Amino acid sequence: MYKDTGTTPPLTGWRGFLAGLGITVRPSATETRHAEERALVATQWAGCRTLAVVNGKGGVGKTMTTAMLAAVYAREGGGTVLAWDNNDTRGTLGWRTEQGLYDTTLRDLLPAAPGLLTPAAGVSDISRFVHHQSADRYDVLRSNPELLATDQRIGAGDFDLLMQVAARFYRLVIFDSGNDESAERWLRMIDSSYQLVLPTLANPESAESAALLLDALRGRDERSAALADRAVVLVTQSEPTGTTAARRIADGFGGHVRAVHTIPFDPALKAGPLRFDTLRPRTRDAWLSAAASAAEGL
Repeated sequence: MYKDTGTTPPLTGWRGFLAGLGITVRPSATETRHAEERALVATQWAGCRTLAVVNGKGGVGKTMTTAMLAAVYAREGGGTVLAWDNNDTRGTLGWRTEQGLYDTTLRDLLPAAPGLLTPAAGVSDISRFVHHQSADRYDVLRSNPELLATDQRIGAGDFDLLMQVAARFYRLVIFDSGNDESAERWLRMIDSSYQLVLPTLANPESAESAALLLDALRGRDERSAALADRAVVLVTQSEPTGTTAARRIADGFGGHVRAVHTIPFDPALKAGPLRFDTLRPRTRDAWLSAAASAAEGL
């Protein structure tokens, strides 16, 4: 029986030119690695998988990381990916992503959740409560950045109910988390996650915050310790000249987590809407590699 391994012929450079002429050419090592990474991020798991993007410090790239990972998984794996703004305070995922047809947030989904779990609920009913990203193919479940934390705090029971809805409609959920590591919804997110991704900028303060969080998780319980050991750390260059600092911080995490990646500086990530197509090729490749590493833990 023929088995399609998913391997594609070379697409770039002189190898791609010869392949276009019908001449058989082996893919380069880089093309082979990218093909393997695409196969990993396109995996269709049995049951919903969950990935939490965490760091107790604000402004370190959690929202950016959530959006870029969601884009990679949805574009390569065929949609049904949810980016969930699990934030008691003013989460910015809704500000940096495309708004859908309805101006709804997590607070609107919560009272509708029991109905969405009935046999009568249709697959498109969830669309009233999420915001589809037309180019990147994932959906966003927004918090409301205009409300105070006291007006949108949810407990463990509400989180579990929303998670049941997410698991019914999506194969992968990526949590963009807040900075309050004592919040019920934050702790429940950790308990519900298969994989952790810790973003940090190439500076000591945000790297120390990530390291302290890993230490705290290792002291919390056995499952949290396992998540910390299997975590993926992403070191992002926030400025064009930060290559050496990023590499130094990445090296510092080596041996303490399962994988460490550096994300090069890209002006498209600094501010404004987050769109995968606007990234430089080198940046897209870096996000593909990061997503593939995280997928290995799912």
